[in-house]
Amino acid sequence: METPSPKGSPFMSSPFAASPNTEILLRRTVLAWTQETGLPTSVRVRVDGRSYDLHKSPLTSKCGYFRRALLSSSDVELPENFPGGFETFEMVALFSYGYPLSLDPFNVSALRCAAEQLEMTEEYAFSNLGERSDLYINQVVLQGWDDTLIVLQKCQPLLPISEELLIVSRCVESLAFMACMEILDPEQRRDRPVISVQALSGRAWNSEKVKQITGQDLWIKDLIALPFEFFKRIIGSLRRQGMKEKYVSPVVLFYANKWVLSKKTHKFWESTDECSGAEEANNKVSAILEGLLELFPAEEKADGVIPVSFYFALLARSLSLKLSEKSREKLEHQVASRLQFARVEDFPLPESGTIAFSPELKAMENIISNYASSNSGTDFNRSTHFSSSIVAELWDRYLSQIARDPKLEPHRFVQLIEAIPVSFRETHDHLYGAISIFLLEHPDLSGEEKASVCKHIDCQKLSQEACIDAVQNELMPLRLIVQALFIQQLQTHQALRDCSDSFRYTYSVALSGTGFTPTSRSHPPTSQNLSESPYKQLTDESPYKQVCGEGRSGALSHHVEYESASFRLQALEDEITAIKKNLQGKSTSKKQSFRLFGREDKVLLKRRSHSGQVSTCIGSLSWASQRKCASGILKMLRRIALLGKGKAKMKQSSF
Repeated sequence: METPSPKGSPFMSSPFAASPNTEILLRRTVLAWTQETGLPTSVRVRVDGRSYDLHKSPLTSKCGYFRRALLSSSDVELPENFPGGFETFEMVALFSYGYPLSLDPFNVSALRCAAEQLEMTEEYAFSNLGERSDLYINQVVLQGWDDTLIVLQKCQPLLPISEELLIVSRCVESLAFMACMEILDPEQRRDRPVISVQALSGRAWNSEKVKQITGQDLWIKDLIALPFEFFKRIIGSLRRQGMKEKYVSPVVLFYANKWVLSKKTHKFWESTDECSGAEEANNKVSAILEGLLELFPAEEKADGVIPVSFYFALLARSLSLKLSEKSREKLEHQVASRLQFARVEDFPLPESGTIAFSPELKAMENIISNYASSNSGTDFNRSTHFSSSIVAELWDRYLSQIARDPKLEPHRFVQLIEAIPVSFRETHDHLYGAISIFLLEHPDLSGEEKASVCKHIDCQKLSQEACIDAVQNELMPLRLIVQALFIQQLQTHQALRDCSDSFRYTYSVALSGTGFTPTSRSHPPTSQNLSESPYKQLTDESPYKQVCGEGRSGALSHHVEYESASFRLQALEDEITAIKKNLQGKSTSKKQSFRLFGREDKVLLKRRSHSGQVSTCIGSLSWASQRKCASGILKMLRRIALLGKGKAKMKQSSF
């Protein structure tokens, strides 16, 4: 904080700052009073196990408390919770004897509280201790950042009387005002911008790195060193006085980083007298975390202010703490509201032990369920659908990590898959990858267990690469492999049709410059059933032949190339049709039905016999022949790819 302390503010300049000298000075003052008045000491005051022999007149002249107490006895014992203890009483006694009292930020709060308890008001003496202390706080302390901070820290052991005297409130409001001026004052020229947490977005949370960033602004460093009760009140005052949330939230974040996430702070607490062990230190951290959850901004204000990695760091830390159920649910809800901005690296994993029923996985499952329930009932607009697909992809990638646990049971893995609704998954590639890893790490699964896990894969939502991999994956059930084969066939048919239509359109455009007006056949059709074949032979009346008859050699060469490509496409289509008929014929011979895209569990799974045959939903067919069919389709796909390259060359030549 750049705001300097006012001139004349006596830091550590009081003779009462060193307590051993105060007691000696009091004895000398009492002795001088005895010598001056000739009166012996007549009162004994006990405080904090110590006793002081004093004169009655100085005490009763300024203290209403002693005026009443000494009416019945000359031996007075002050309460155990006397503000400031015996050190403060020694300063009060010196003031009563008329010794010039020097106030400073280190003693003024204790003296003001002691004056209130001893009733040292203007009713008993002019410019009494209570009035003088209040003036010093208002006119000196509250005008400077450092003085106010010191007084506020000294108020903690003086609660609740320091709160009743509004010392805490005045300090809190003053600090909040000066913090706002540090940021909002247009005349304040800063060499660097205010600390922002934008640089922390998209990175793993690192407490030590964040701690280094915090030290760049001293006013933030001072605030996060305060006890939580005072810090909480300052944050509330900052918001009331109009500080923007983008400046307030980082302060809360830095406080949590120091007192909740920092391992060094936790170890420090374990070694202090306040905490006798790790359990008490955890209890203290739990109390701070529960309080901080109340200070986080609302969901709509948190976007772009607090990085999502911070929420996950708090979540991971909370798993080892004893939070209340309400606080835990609130934290999980805040994580769920920011889930679409997370990375899979942010998701917590147990450091050791099994994953299946770890608190980390349970917490993530609750968060995903929370997100799904809060988004399933809403209208699925484009933005919501996009966010849901991102969350589903993150969850599937997280499943790929936990699928490696050999102790993860199939039914538990299925529960985790079903945590995300089917409509959220735009693609099943990552889900297929997670299931493939799970099957690889669990080789002893039965056919029924494999089917229960793999039934969640929709081959229509697999990319071409994933679909090809599924056909070649020996870990997958035969039912899924056959589905992938048929999906691949449909995709190949569509690719052939699009390729042929593209050829027709390209050459019709190329020939239109010769005076030929293309017919409707020259343009790619807008819609066509997959079962229809778009590939037809050229007739003698073809406009391409008319052009050739006119003697245009360039167009003739293009026509010959087109005819060659068309025949090749037709041959590929005939080959695919033959494979399909072969599969359907064998299925008919065994009189078994197969539902191509069915998800029902009534479809029979593959079972191997001792002879190596496989009993499947398409009949008795050897595994080798199935692989041969798959290999045939894959070869055709490669040939289509080569054909596509030829098409590109033909396009270039046409222009």
